[in-house]
Amino acid sequence: MAVVVDAMLQSLTQQVFTALQEHARFALDFKDQFELMKTRLDLTKALLADTENLKEKKKVVKAILISLRDLIYEADNIMTDCLVRDEYQKEASCTSLTLKKPLFWYQTGKKLKDVNAKLGEMEKSLGEHLKYQDQSDHGDNTAQSMKYTAQDYVPSEIIGLEEDLKRLKGWIGDTKDELLLVGIVGMGGLGKTTFAQKIFNDQHVAGRYDNMIWVSVSQVSSDMRIMRSMLEQLESHCSVSDEAQMLHKLNELLKGKTCLIVMDDVWKINQGWWNQFFSGLQSAVGESSCIIITTRNEEVLTSMGVDKSRVHRPKLLTANDSWLLFSKSAFSRCRDRKCPDAQFERVGKELLEKCGGLPLAIKAIAALLAPRSNSVRQWNEINENFHELTAGRNFNSVMASLQLSYDELPIHLKQCLLCFSVYPEDSEIQAEQLVHWWVAEGLIQGKGSKTAKELGFRYLSELVTRCLVEAVNRRGYDGRVYCCKMHDMVRELTTRIAEEESFGKFDEQGKQEMTANSRWLGFTSEMNPEPLKKSSKLRALLIMSTNDQVVFGRHFGLLGSLRVLDFSLTKLEKISTEELVEWISSLKRLAYLNLSGIVGLKEVPYSFRKLRNLQFLVFAGRNDLGKIDQITSLKKLVVLDLGSCFHYLPSGIERLSYLQELSGFKVASSSRSAASCKFCDLEKLVHLRVLRMSIGKDSEITENEREVLLKLKKLKVLAIDAQDCEDNIISTMLNILSPPPSLQELYLRRYHQGTLPTWINPERLSKLQYICIENGEIIDFQTSPLSVDGRDFPWNIEGLCFKVLRNLKLDWKNVEKDMPSLQYAEVSGCLNLINFPHPLDKLATWRKSED
Repeated sequence: MAVVVDAMLQSLTQQVFTALQEHARFALDFKDQFELMKTRLDLTKALLADTENLKEKKKVVKAILISLRDLIYEADNIMTDCLVRDEYQKEASCTSLTLKKPLFWYQTGKKLKDVNAKLGEMEKSLGEHLKYQDQSDHGDNTAQSMKYTAQDYVPSEIIGLEEDLKRLKGWIGDTKDELLLVGIVGMGGLGKTTFAQKIFNDQHVAGRYDNMIWVSVSQVSSDMRIMRSMLEQLESHCSVSDEAQMLHKLNELLKGKTCLIVMDDVWKINQGWWNQFFSGLQSAVGESSCIIITTRNEEVLTSMGVDKSRVHRPKLLTANDSWLLFSKSAFSRCRDRKCPDAQFERVGKELLEKCGGLPLAIKAIAALLAPRSNSVRQWNEINENFHELTAGRNFNSVMASLQLSYDELPIHLKQCLLCFSVYPEDSEIQAEQLVHWWVAEGLIQGKGSKTAKELGFRYLSELVTRCLVEAVNRRGYDGRVYCCKMHDMVRELTTRIAEEESFGKFDEQGKQEMTANSRWLGFTSEMNPEPLKKSSKLRALLIMSTNDQVVFGRHFGLLGSLRVLDFSLTKLEKISTEELVEWISSLKRLAYLNLSGIVGLKEVPYSFRKLRNLQFLVFAGRNDLGKIDQITSLKKLVVLDLGSCFHYLPSGIERLSYLQELSGFKVASSSRSAASCKFCDLEKLVHLRVLRMSIGKDSEITENEREVLLKLKKLKVLAIDAQDCEDNIISTMLNILSPPPSLQELYLRRYHQGTLPTWINPERLSKLQYICIENGEIIDFQTSPLSVDGRDFPWNIEGLCFKVLRNLKLDWKNVEKDMPSLQYAEVSGCLNLINFPHPLDKLATWRKSED
């Protein structure tokens, strides 16, 4: 229950601290109460850290945590209202608000005192229960954890993965290394341990080694326990107890001998101990020795020094292989061990679809069905009640395995994972939508030089690495996730936990239901909107599908706590945009608004000026958005995505001083009215990290604007669309540009000149990691180092994309030779490119590992 409470506490504490430090108007008005709140929030964070150690929380502690989260949300609402009002008061024109100040002061002061009093009471109650927590609880927790991690070392069937097993044996058999490291990584239930067991119990493999050691590490093992387990397998009695003595004894027993060590289910590793242990083994053991490590977290393998070429990732089983594995167990009591008839096959295959190719799930459900292999009726009952059965004892091994993966997550990843619960089964989810949601609700804050959004993408990659989320589409050169999905069984885990933590309610089929206490909601056309009128606690609303008869405002009511509103997953063509706009404008705490699915919206209305807390505004993909003058009133914007808007940005863009990402910026000419934003206005957006702009026939960049981009010292991504203009003026304007050396990614599209802008070279762009050139007429791309004043500047590019460049003349062998850092390339429609190792009539990819 402390999961999202902790996230909100971090955000709220930081906001209070900043307000006090910067002497914000409202903080001075309520200085004593805000100082008291900060003190109590700090204490609450410490108490929450203690509750995370209690795997089985008493009901009273859970109840306190539920109430505490509600109180934190209430405090967050007060803080947001103060920040919004502060923005209004900065505008001298808002005189009517000044007249209402005494009432606001009285109401806010009363609310703050009430929140602080309740915080004090809850801290006292929580502290008492933690103080008197019985020690036996901890013993039970350990037993519970050990119960789930204990392995049954009976050799299992490997179905459909024989070639993978052969490949792993090949790695071991062919090695001449003194000590080979092999990693097996994947989500719980995917068969990692089974793979390791097959190798460990293989007679040919065992014949290669003098010593065979298996250590079940799990998440509760200490360094001492791991070494003691190894020593006990090498000699019957282990008399040493000191860590240094154990290391010495291990090296002594293994000296000059070959060994195979399996470290199964490694969750994390003490890096200092591992370096010392591995270094000692390297000098002690004989040639061709091997350590196999199984884990759910690929970062564990990296920290232990496993080479990427020696990492195996078991895949989900195909439908045919799933049936083979299922049949081995489900029909073990039938004549000839075969499926009795077509009815059993039909039901069995329906159940297999729900297992999604996960071996552990398949084995568990098959074991459940095997005693009932003479009754189709019972099979049908199990099929119909699948979701209920997964929580039962017979299917507990699968969910327990996934629960362990969840329990091991740090809090910041737990809170992000639970958000997946609102998406329907098998949904493909856009990564950017998720990250915007996480940041807007305060689940992620920026840290150091990293923005909150940058950290959000990193957190998503961590969830993929831990095999709890599946990457559907990711960038080739660095693995950044663009689109993802969740295995059905992991989703079942998230819906169960989300319901326990009161973020939403779900029926037996895993579909979300609306309640007055829901915090997150994925609204679909199957839902009745009426209950939303009473959902005052709702913080995130994703419109996934609805009909044009739903009237926003009249049906949805005033959702006063809403921070996230996203229409990108639907398409609404005939709704009343006037009523929609009026309703949205009333959501004054809104932080993220995505209007991509609203087809009839033609302008950013005047009433949007009220959305003073808005940080993310997205119109991506639209091409009919007209008047957008009011955007510059939204001073807290961090991300502004206008998509393919036809209109120029209004003047006053410099007011958006927090802006980190701007997409859809059209460069205007000086001859346009003073009401249009000019290229030179960008230089005041000093926090800008991403700029996507278009230059057309009506654009103008003058010599005086040469250093505009150079002043954007934090800029990392620059995308330029030349709009198919063949005029030489475009080339002249682009040559004037001078991007900052911080640039890491460059995209150039529809550029119809034979040569690239002069600044696209390794001296000017020394930190460039990725370049993408599409639909252009360029003839040459200089891959060799640039020589300037006797110094050579080579490219440091890691990723490359060339698409539809019919005139490009390039030898791929020169690219590989001249660009030593290049790891990945995408190429298509470049028919004059020679020596590329793949056909170029369709999109082809190259990776350095191919060599």
